[in-house]
Amino acid sequence: MTSPGSPSYLTGLIGSGIGPSLSPFLHEREADRHGLRLLYRTIDLDAQPDTGVADAAAQLLRAAQSVGFDGLNITHPCKQSVIAHLDELAPDAAELGAVNTVVFRAGRAVGHNTDVTGFAQSFSRGLPGAPVDRVVQLGAGGAGAAVSHALLRLGAGRLTLVDTEPARAESLAAALNGRFGQGRVTPVAPQSLAGELSGADGLVHATPVGMAAHPGLPLPASLLRPDLWVAEVVYRPLETELVREARRTGCRTLDGGGMAAFQAADAFRLFTGLEPHTDRMLEDLADLVGTPAS
Repeated sequence: MTSPGSPSYLTGLIGSGIGPSLSPFLHEREADRHGLRLLYRTIDLDAQPDTGVADAAAQLLRAAQSVGFDGLNITHPCKQSVIAHLDELAPDAAELGAVNTVVFRAGRAVGHNTDVTGFAQSFSRGLPGAPVDRVVQLGAGGAGAAVSHALLRLGAGRLTLVDTEPARAESLAAALNGRFGQGRVTPVAPQSLAGELSGADGLVHATPVGMAAHPGLPLPASLLRPDLWVAEVVYRPLETELVREARRTGCRTLDGGGMAAFQAADAFRLFTGLEPHTDRMLEDLADLVGTPAS
């Protein structure tokens, strides 16, 4: 219950195809538990004039800052293009080259990344003891950069990156090898996916395929096998076609719900300075989608 003197916050989300996002509910419910007045608005690029991602992100950032937003979450396809329009990057965001949270303070826009900790916490909770000697990751964009950092911090021995834009996978692999040690990350062409998966412990999916606005499978279902664990980043729907096929095959699976809740909790902390009730936010997400969150 809020009171007339409660602190108030104006926050939101910029991205493409974000109509089904649960971020508004997660942040506003958590604010209610703290007795805060918080409004969280979605700003969908698909409803904006087609000026290109970089220009649209810049215009929306400036507009949000000028009308008094306290912060924004950033999602596909702006996590990397938004960087050029910020005043400062927190260490994790600078290391990743990707931003999913912007905080406006004292006239400055500061970029953060809560995807790394969000995925790491979700993986440790949802796939305890999963082997990570050899992992294949689909997607080397903004979410992919965060997930790959998390995997290497979790001890992945060899990480193989596959992206439809080979140069993007090569660039991310080079950056990761520079930080975590040469030879730990290898970029490969999509045509090599079957061979790489045949000897892998697990598969991480970090592309938009499977989102409500981008339905489908990111790889042939025939490449899945029962001893392969599968981790998903997409959380809406919670059971993507990939998660459904993986479960049908007998794989251990991790849906994107845990990452969504954990990264939202970290973003809420940045926006408000308050400690979130992470377990309650996990329960909120499960309640909102009608399925227990991993």
